[in-house]
Amino acid sequence: MKPFDWHADAISRATAVTKSYRNTQNVRRFFTRECGDGFRFDRPFMAWLKDGAEKTMGDAADEWLRRQAEKRKA
Repeated sequence: MKPFDWHADAISRATAVTKSYRNTQNVRRFFTRECGDGFRFDRPFMAWLKDGAEKTMGDAADEWLRRQAEKRKA
């Protein structure tokens, strides 16, 4: 099986976040589509993405939205 190409392969909510994960323009387009135009990478979120726990890109989008909701509450 060929490794996932974060630059070119289609990304869906079911796409697994792999050890080869990269913050590419393709990834940014996915998050903007899922989370809205306000999506931004930040260091805590990027660390969470790369923490080695099994997750999908859908999980990641949901986590980003959860973090934003927490920020609005504070």
